[in-house]
Amino acid sequence: MNNRMRELREAQGWSQGELADRLEVSRQTVNALETGKYDPSLPLAFRIARLFGESIESLFIPED
Repeated sequence: MNNRMRELREAQGWSQGELADRLEVSRQTVNALETGKYDPSLPLAFRIARLFGESIESLFIPED
């Protein structure tokens, strides 16, 4: 699954560590999400969407 997390994080001027703190996950989790190595749980996807003020559908794009 592709996502826009890196783009949105960088637009806020946050490091991966800062985003991780805001989401209450590890920096490694943020890195795995941004690189597409890990798909978030539904509760985490909602937290990410809420934090960025976006819909889940606008953040996460399924691969065809």
